[in-house]
Amino acid sequence: MPDAPSASPRLNGHGNGHLTSTALSRVDLLRELEPVVRQGLERHLAASTEWFPHEYVPYEVGRNYLHEPWEETDSVLGPVARTALEVNLLTEDNLPYYHLALWESFGKEGAWGEWVRRWTAEEGRHAIVLRDYLTVTRGLDPVLMERGRMDQVSRGYYPENGGSFADPLDGIVYTTLQELATRIAHRNTGKYTNDPLIEKLTARIAIDENLHYVFYRELGTAALQIDPSSMVDAIKRQVFAFAMPGIDFPEFRSKALEMAKAGIYDIRIHRDQVVIPVLFTHWKIDQLTGLTEEGEQARNEISQYLELLDAMARKYEDKRAQAQT
Repeated sequence: MPDAPSASPRLNGHGNGHLTSTALSRVDLLRELEPVVRQGLERHLAASTEWFPHEYVPYEVGRNYLHEPWEETDSVLGPVARTALEVNLLTEDNLPYYHLALWESFGKEGAWGEWVRRWTAEEGRHAIVLRDYLTVTRGLDPVLMERGRMDQVSRGYYPENGGSFADPLDGIVYTTLQELATRIAHRNTGKYTNDPLIEKLTARIAIDENLHYVFYRELGTAALQIDPSSMVDAIKRQVFAFAMPGIDFPEFRSKALEMAKAGIYDIRIHRDQVVIPVLFTHWKIDQLTGLTEEGEQARNEISQYLELLDAMARKYEDKRAQAQT
């Protein structure tokens, strides 16, 4: 996305130090946030620990696929566990398009570029360890996994704006929500399998996802201090349109329904464990003052949408309870 002409930031009429949404061009916003990115990157590097995918793969159980082609009976995983791990793996396989979206939205220079490169390097381990584990243990058909990877990377999932977010604020909001959602999905998948090795593996991935989530969440907190009204508008856009990267996978909706029925990730989890904590516990959008008229309207619409999500979750829970009786 081309840079907008630079404008000189000016304080709004509320006297609270916030910048007006019209005062900040994309260039200004990225420049204002760069010190926060630098601080967040340093905090992230201090908190992260080195780990190696091979330490989570039991290579001693591996067998030659040429001599013993995969059969469904090879897998000790149940159908839902296999589905969840397949979806999680394909989500991680989409990394080239995540990188493209952040690269185009945030830029490649300075602290922003350093963060995007570091984030990409860390995320790359997730698909490696999942695929290696599932291949060695015969948890999933390796042909299915490779064909799925080829299809996913050939098409890709990325923001509908030429590969980048329409506004850097949208990128901050989406990545905050998506990293937390992914952390929860990985942890719940591991628990559902009831396999100690998979639980250990998915917990390790979830640690990375949590650190990434914290980085973007704190960046969002800073953005709210700089330009609260524009940030609330971005929150509205991303909360309303949020979809996990797997939305374009073949049969994704049926697979997502399987995962929802198993309690791995559903509307209730998304609303109560992702959206509500981010928006109200951390970003405290209900306590913001000095919003523009558009910002106030966006905040009200967010609250109304969350009520709708709650109603949808209740309806689904009632339907699931009836099916179990």
